[in-house]
Amino acid sequence: MFPLADRVRLVSESITLAVTAKAAALRKAGVDVVGFGAGEPDFDTPAFIKEAAKAALDKGQTKYTPTPCYPELKAAIAEKFNRDNGLPYKPEQITTGAGGKHCLYMAFMALLNPGDEVVLPSPYWVSYPEQVKLAGGITRIIRGEESNGFKITPAQLAAAITPRTKIFLINSPSNPAGHAYTPAELKALADVVAAHPNLVVFSDEIYEKLIYDGLKFVSFATLHPALLERTLTFNCHSKSFAMTGWRIGYIGGPKPAIDAINKLQSQMTSHITSFTQLPAALALTDPRGPESVEAMRQEFEGRGRHMWERLNALPGVICVRPQGAFYCFPNISTTFGKSVVGTRITDAVSFSAALLEQGHVAVVPGNDSGFETHVRLSFATSMANIDKGIDRIAAFLKSLG
Repeated sequence: MFPLADRVRLVSESITLAVTAKAAALRKAGVDVVGFGAGEPDFDTPAFIKEAAKAALDKGQTKYTPTPCYPELKAAIAEKFNRDNGLPYKPEQITTGAGGKHCLYMAFMALLNPGDEVVLPSPYWVSYPEQVKLAGGITRIIRGEESNGFKITPAQLAAAITPRTKIFLINSPSNPAGHAYTPAELKALADVVAAHPNLVVFSDEIYEKLIYDGLKFVSFATLHPALLERTLTFNCHSKSFAMTGWRIGYIGGPKPAIDAINKLQSQMTSHITSFTQLPAALALTDPRGPESVEAMRQEFEGRGRHMWERLNALPGVICVRPQGAFYCFPNISTTFGKSVVGTRITDAVSFSAALLEQGHVAVVPGNDSGFETHVRLSFATSMANIDKGIDRIAAFLKSLG
């Protein structure tokens, strides 16, 4: 056997890979598969941002830049945090990374020592616990109950904190469930955190612009005077500006943490891609940015409401209404114990595999997010696809015996 590092064995392979590979194989064979797995907007990057990238290439902005980016991008991000979030970060309190995922990984590596605990509400994004493992940390899961809209309570958070707890990670609006906390609910959690002076917060706010039904977004670090110096705020261009492939993430926070992350980055990627940096700054400062975001948000709000209504109309399916992001997370546990064409359904993985094989609809099992009773459907697709896919799910449910 090739002598791989032990840390590689710590990381779990995603149980959704088999379903993803099967969906690709079916499409290659000519099968019409409706895909609800997309974790990215189906919109194109706004034209003015793409034009800025072309101009950067034409100007020869293809060389090394300072770590982590040009000063202009740090200044634009700091301006965005001040303007949109009420966070008084200065440019020296900003760093960037190759997407939000890379930013989170660097932050875990910069802060966690072996045995440090990270308190993580479930359902959670699949990469959080894997990154904690790689950094030597231990994840303590708090279950957000479906009956409470998947949100944890202050009492749950207080009970989960131990002397070894170093980080509390909050993601609102959330992947995979699309749930979001109200300002009052976040304030109650912030008061718990404030009572533990050694506790650091990672606030993953990448879906901040995709909120619905009049919900107001607030950044966690603004909710208590003690938290500004104990919170790292994560964001990226991927979701708000439909720039997933550009790989532009950023963090605002206390300068010692940002300096530590920059030190790591100086030995890793050095900086994000040079010719994306000034277009990324333009996205945050040009008035066309908010206009494009709002148009996309309105479209997602209508799609999300429609998918949620159709899912809840299916027999035996329960779905919490999405308040943000672009996901529905229905409970399909009433199908457990039933069979289709000789396949017995026992959890979300077997449900997803059977639905893909028999109904030609691809969904993401919730097992990797802490909920084996649920599946994730993305409404980052057309209304026509949503209806076609839900129709197929309805027919699949009728076929179960």
